[in-house]
Amino acid sequence: MNLKSTKNQTKKEIEKAKSLSDLDNIFKKYLGKKGLLRTEFLKIKKLSKKEKIRIGKELNTLRVFLQKEIAKKAKEFRRKELSKQEKEEEFDITLPGKKIEFGHLHPLTLVQREIAGIFQSMGFEVVEGPEIETEWYNFDALNIPEDHPARVALSLGKTFYLKGGGLMRTHTSCAQIHYMEKNNPPLRIIVPGKVFRAEATDASHETNFYQIEGLMVGRDVSAANFKAVIQKFLEEFFKTSIKIKLRPSYFPFTEPSFELDMKCTVCAGKGCSACKYSGWIELLGAGMVHPNVLKNGGLNPKNWQGFAFGMSLDRLTMMKYKINDIRLFHSGDLRFLKQF
Repeated sequence: MNLKSTKNQTKKEIEKAKSLSDLDNIFKKYLGKKGLLRTEFLKIKKLSKKEKIRIGKELNTLRVFLQKEIAKKAKEFRRKELSKQEKEEEFDITLPGKKIEFGHLHPLTLVQREIAGIFQSMGFEVVEGPEIETEWYNFDALNIPEDHPARVALSLGKTFYLKGGGLMRTHTSCAQIHYMEKNNPPLRIIVPGKVFRAEATDASHETNFYQIEGLMVGRDVSAANFKAVIQKFLEEFFKTSIKIKLRPSYFPFTEPSFELDMKCTVCAGKGCSACKYSGWIELLGAGMVHPNVLKNGGLNPKNWQGFAFGMSLDRLTMMKYKINDIRLFHSGDLRFLKQF
């Protein structure tokens, strides 16, 4: 092999290489295990000692030359590739950065805090109660005996009973008893919290929703006090005059009992799915606390009286923001939630 001509030939091949793949082929051709130089190195075994030294030196010189030239060319290819990549990733540093998206409070949380603030301004304390209850607190203590139609209706498929005992509360009224057992009147409290009922869902009903329970007990608290408190609350909450009406009703834990309706703010009383096309929303149930409930809370009904009410936080939120489907609150749809 003419080493000089081989050197010139390899130099031309390296210069003509257009990619790292081409260089890899050149490396294998001359420096690989079956390459030309390795073959030549094997041949010098048969040469004389003097020739071995001369040819071996020339072959090593050629090997070092090839390694340097291939490495040099490979470095050029990598530099070009990096430059190309940087060019593709170029961006205008003067452009404003992407806005970081922050989380925010759920509309039900916003409304709950607003409601709490309004009632606190009227002297009410915000308290909590357990979501897992016993039948005593959920039914018996609230004057709902085992054979009572209201209890039967709730027990037959509408109450979530737990395997280990107890149940998921069906209303926040249970908190009345817990609070009366530990505190002396006069009392003014509201109890916001989640309640659970196994019922069919539609635009105005869910299996879990939020209620606001209210209780006011004193020496001479009357239904007139309730009407004044609730009217004040609604006008503060909706920031406008609100038309309401009281209807006689029945609840085992109050006597007398009544329900409060307000004109639907979603459709302005014209009728929609939220108000079942009646123009009115059934907002809450209320009444004067039944003497048996006061007794079960540890109070003497001869000395104390008061009113209690329970209303849906979800429905209040629907009225405030003109939402026509209660299921949207737990849908997880960011298009809905980001509006608040």
